[in-house]
Amino acid sequence: MSSFLICSTPVHGHVTPLLTVSRYLVQQGHRVRFLTGQRYAEAVRGTGAEFLALPATADYDDTDMNVAFPGRVGKTGVAAIRWDVSNIFLAPAPAQIRAVDDAIVQEPVDAILVENMFIGAVGLLTRPRAERPAVVSLGIIPLGVESRDTAPFGLGILPKPGMLGRVRNAILVVLTKNIIFGGVQKQAEQMMREATGQKLDGFFMSGASKADAIVQFTVPGFEYTRGDLPDTVHFVGPMSRATKNDGPLPEWWSELDGSRPVVHVSQGTIANTDYDELITPTMTALADDDVLVVVSTGGRPVSTLPSPLPQNVRVAEYLPHDKLLPLTDVYVSNGGYGGVHYALEHGVPLVVAGATEDKAEVAARVEWTGAGVRLQTNRPTPEQVGAAVRRVLVAPSYSEQSKAIGAEISASSGLAGLETVLESLLLKTLRE
Repeated sequence: MSSFLICSTPVHGHVTPLLTVSRYLVQQGHRVRFLTGQRYAEAVRGTGAEFLALPATADYDDTDMNVAFPGRVGKTGVAAIRWDVSNIFLAPAPAQIRAVDDAIVQEPVDAILVENMFIGAVGLLTRPRAERPAVVSLGIIPLGVESRDTAPFGLGILPKPGMLGRVRNAILVVLTKNIIFGGVQKQAEQMMREATGQKLDGFFMSGASKADAIVQFTVPGFEYTRGDLPDTVHFVGPMSRATKNDGPLPEWWSELDGSRPVVHVSQGTIANTDYDELITPTMTALADDDVLVVVSTGGRPVSTLPSPLPQNVRVAEYLPHDKLLPLTDVYVSNGGYGGVHYALEHGVPLVVAGATEDKAEVAARVEWTGAGVRLQTNRPTPEQVGAAVRRVLVAPSYSEQSKAIGAEISASSGLAGLETVLESLLLKTLRE
């Protein structure tokens, strides 16, 4: 049995995947402690792990970020991104480092497992390996490791082959580090020097590249090709697969009989408070098409949808992916990493919105792989959605590419692959 410390910023989209990791490791007989925000205490304990609370200076209520962080209200574009990175993710780093150190003093661990935006890990990685446990970065968003073959992470810019592409990427790296995030980089350097006594070597957003192992929860076919990919990167496939669901089906389920194409649309369980972002445009766009539009509200009451609904729309709060996706011809998504992988697992081509946070990078990979169409906006018009869905329905290449990635996913190891990486890393530590 090994002992692990899992660390996550107190944000639902970051904590939830790590709960899956925690549950798996506990089931395998490992000792797991989980450091995150107080709001997730019961969820952590539900996995069988011991909950450790982040200090108040690193904790916040993510149910309404504008209330938790009034300073971000009204900011848009690059200014909003800078503000969020500086205040939501970077500022808590010193308190995160202290909390990790306290946890290790209380009980030594074999490895620390962190999600990408737990920036306190960057401070831990400034220390010599002999003075800290192994640090493993869990890739729950697209791989952000710097490469000469890719643009800086977060811009959603597709790779460009050849020397021209590498020159473009180098220029973008300089602009990103010194201009877009220049002030934040200086803040990070000073903060890390004060918190650790060590110099921050490199760009603060590239901390994952220094981890002892990077376990990326996707397959190589859904990531950019990098000629300089570090050997610390391990692709294990998505951690969650569509599981068997024997719950009751909606009364309209028999209509999914193949007599007309099925278009599934969802905004997930988090970004679903404003249906005008994606669900309403999709229903409007396809109201007169000979398709069946299947809507999941992500847990919100069906009555919250605008009425009357178009005649070809069928709705439910939740829908079983294991049964629905094999019957789906196009999945319209706002770019959540997990939801996109569910579609790819079943070979379903995608239409993807989402141009902020990591969703811009997810959507870019959908376009790059040819598994779907990228809309490049958080709020597409009905015309944009309609044109994209019709394009995917008539062009077989999208389905073919999605099925190819799905075959990779089916052959991947998932969480068992994570455990294999951990075992190998710990064995290497013992040998050293």
